[in-house]
Amino acid sequence: MHLFYATPRVIPIPNSNRPALILPPAAAASSFHGRLSPNKWAEFASRVSGEWDGFGAEFTAGGDPVELPENVVPEAYRDWGVQVFDWQTQCPTFADPAAPCALQYRLVRLLPTVGCEADAATVHTSHQRHALSASAFAYGTGGSYVAEWPNGPAPVLEVEHCIVHPDNKEVRVRLVQTVALAKEARLRGVKVFSEQWYGPYRNGDQLGGCALRETGFAAGEKLPVSDVLGQWESKDASAARFSDELDPETGKFAGLTSDEPGGRSFRQEHGIVPLPKQLWSLFHYNGDDEFVCEVGWVLGHGNAVTSRDGDVKASVCLYPLLWFQQCAYSREST
Repeated sequence: MHLFYATPRVIPIPNSNRPALILPPAAAASSFHGRLSPNKWAEFASRVSGEWDGFGAEFTAGGDPVELPENVVPEAYRDWGVQVFDWQTQCPTFADPAAPCALQYRLVRLLPTVGCEADAATVHTSHQRHALSASAFAYGTGGSYVAEWPNGPAPVLEVEHCIVHPDNKEVRVRLVQTVALAKEARLRGVKVFSEQWYGPYRNGDQLGGCALRETGFAAGEKLPVSDVLGQWESKDASAARFSDELDPETGKFAGLTSDEPGGRSFRQEHGIVPLPKQLWSLFHYNGDDEFVCEVGWVLGHGNAVTSRDGDVKASVCLYPLLWFQQCAYSREST
């Protein structure tokens, strides 16, 4: 059984107007080379760019789906007593292969429709993001990435995990954990997007309608917690490290490079919140400004992908630091 494991480390800064920072553990003290390799960026750009359409939903910190506002739900659903939890979404994404750090995407939410009225879908909201506004951005050549997004004037951080299916480059999930960085950090909720690639980047010029291969999932069956418990051993690993000594703009970006495998991880049930689509989330506050923030995707046939932030201490710094690791794990038999 194998697990791919990603570990960015996020730190709140209580009672401070400075941005949140991300600190590496002692194990990541060695420097990493090829932070912005043009070849790695170009390969990443070719994988991540395109029209990514699907469905998205919001969940509470406890894993309960959040119902869409009544004013956007068609009257027919209200008459039938049908609850609606999913947005149909588009995420046109473009990364310039010749310009490392140049990435943008637009998240479009479409108004719910009844039946194949979806062919006449209407945009409800459209929000654009540029990678340069992230406090840190780590990317892999397969098209996966982890980004840290400061959110608004309030001390809030969004941790976005974009994970491409290792066996199908046209299928991915994005999980966005919203963390309130108050005196005691807490998870506000999790946004989940299940997406497929529908072609080259066109800036969302065509709405998906009934041609979508995805369906709504928020009210679906949740992942059994037992599927993620137990002892794991890493087989392959790669990592990226950010430092406050780097350029405040380009230093926010790094590609993954080889790291030593062989580490063990034991995952217990405490704090794991199962989600639909074989996904799960974890947030645990340890006290003394330390917390664990983690997501995972169980792929079946003994395979899974996880991304974790945690067991780090708050500090004050003007620039973010980040340690990101991705490993292939095998699950040890019990």
